[in-house]
Amino acid sequence: MSVLSTLPAGTFNIDSSHSRVGFSARHAMVTKVRGSFNDYTGSAVVADGAASINIEINVASVDTRSADRDGHLQSPDFFDVANFPKITFASTSVKDSGSDKLSVEGNLTIKDVTKAITIEFEFTGTATDPFGNARFGFEGSSEINRKDFGLTWNAALETGGILVSENIKLEFEISAIAAK
Repeated sequence: MSVLSTLPAGTFNIDSSHSRVGFSARHAMVTKVRGSFNDYTGSAVVADGAASINIEINVASVDTRSADRDGHLQSPDFFDVANFPKITFASTSVKDSGSDKLSVEGNLTIKDVTKAITIEFEFTGTATDPFGNARFGFEGSSEINRKDFGLTWNAALETGGILVSENIKLEFEISAIAAK
């Protein structure tokens, strides 16, 4: 099934209360730490079998369930929220890439560094909620190297290796509502 031909034309806004924009990173070479951003906005515009997607994230809303770690991530060692308060993504191409799948290429900007990335999404369905909203679900992910975006802080481990992996998995669980 072609996802783009299934979606009606129009604007769709991310319902952040029913979505998640997050990440995971290997910690101390043995486990993963997961986090998310709790304050973000985003929308998609669909017309004539094509789409464009934009997301803006308030970096100070990072949440890893550890206030100390969140504070460190907000510091100049990582995101430097005082100088770079937003992360943005703007698609450059949205294409069907198989049954119920979209390949979204675009520009990710972190700390004033912009790099092209691809996010593979799966269309998880559509429903009309009890309030009459037409909802569309998507789940996707992409891997980036945090050093490419100037996030270079790390610490060596006595046993060898590093504290925080360079490879970060970006995770998206999106519930979008058709704008009325």
